[in-house]
Amino acid sequence: MPALSVIICTHNPRRDYLDRTLESLRAQTLPSEKWELLLVDNASKEPLATSVDLSWHPQGRHVLETSLGLTPARLCGIRAAASDLLLFVDDDNILQPDYLAVLLQLAADNPQLACFGAGRLEPEFEQQPAPEYMSRIHYLALRTVASPQWSNVPGDCIIPWGAGLAVRRAVAERVKDVVGTCPVRKQLDRVGQNLLCGGDDEFTYAACDMGFGKGLFPALRITHLIAARRVTPDYLMNLARGRYFSRVLMNYAYGEPLPEIPPDPTLRYALGNIFRSSPGKTIRNLLNWYRYRQKSPVERAYDDTNRQAIADALDHLRKNHGLKTATR
Repeated sequence: MPALSVIICTHNPRRDYLDRTLESLRAQTLPSEKWELLLVDNASKEPLATSVDLSWHPQGRHVLETSLGLTPARLCGIRAAASDLLLFVDDDNILQPDYLAVLLQLAADNPQLACFGAGRLEPEFEQQPAPEYMSRIHYLALRTVASPQWSNVPGDCIIPWGAGLAVRRAVAERVKDVVGTCPVRKQLDRVGQNLLCGGDDEFTYAACDMGFGKGLFPALRITHLIAARRVTPDYLMNLARGRYFSRVLMNYAYGEPLPEIPPDPTLRYALGNIFRSSPGKTIRNLLNWYRYRQKSPVERAYDDTNRQAIADALDHLRKNHGLKTATR
C-alpha cells in the first residue's frame, strides 16, 4: 500500500496550470512507488482521461465524479484513495520538490496531529491586483507563517486550507460520513462558478472532535498560480460574498451562534429611526454612519456585501432548513 495518496480535484481546468501542477508532482523527491496519484475529473466538459497523460506515474489513475462540486469530488477521492494519509492538491498549485517527503516526515513525527497545512502559500500572479484590493488577496488562499503552528481548537486561525491540505484516513472517513448526512454541509465549498467555501474546515473540526490537532508548517511550501480573472474587483467581491454567506451556514451546521445582520450604516436609516429608537441607539446609529463614511469606497463596498450576504444566508436557512429565528 502506498504511504500517501495525492488527490487533485478539478473541473474544466486551465490546462497550462494543471500541467504545471502535474510537473511539480513529477519532480518530487519522494520515489513514485511510495505514493499514488488520483486525478478526480469533476464533470469537466471534455473528459480529462482522454487528454491528460498520467502514464509517467506507476500509480497514477483517473477518477470520474459526475456530481458537480468540490465536496463531492473530495469525497470521491477519499473513497478511491488507498493510503492512510491523503493530500489534496488544487489544479493551480505548484508543490516544492520535497513537499511529499517533508509531509510524510511531519506525519510520522507528529502523531497527535491529523490535519497538516502548507505554511507558505505564495502567489504567482498572472496580473498584479490593483493596489486598493491588495488587502483582500488573502481570500485567494495565500498565507505565510514564520514557524510551525498547531492547536486542537477547531475555530481558531490555525486552519489548514485546501491547497496542500493533508489528512489522516480516519479523519477523512469521518468527514465523508458526516457530510453525507447533513444537507447544509453538502452545500459548502465550490460548485461550478458558485464561490461558497468552508469545506476545508470540515477536516479540522472532525480532527479536533476525534481528539487530534491540526497544524501549519512553513516547510510545506506551495506556489499558488493566480489567474488574471481572479484579481478583478468583481471576482474578489463575489469571493468575499461567498465567504460571508458560507460562515453563516458553517455556524449553523456546527451549532455555533449565528451572526446578527449588521445595522444599516446609511444616514437615511439613522435619521429615519430617531423617533422609533432610544436616544442611545440613535447615537450609535449616527456613529455607525460616521465611521462608515470615513472608509474608502472599496471598504464600504465590502461592508455592504458582508451585510447583504449574512441577510441572504439567514433567509436561505429559514426557507430551506427550518431556521425559525434570525439568530440563536
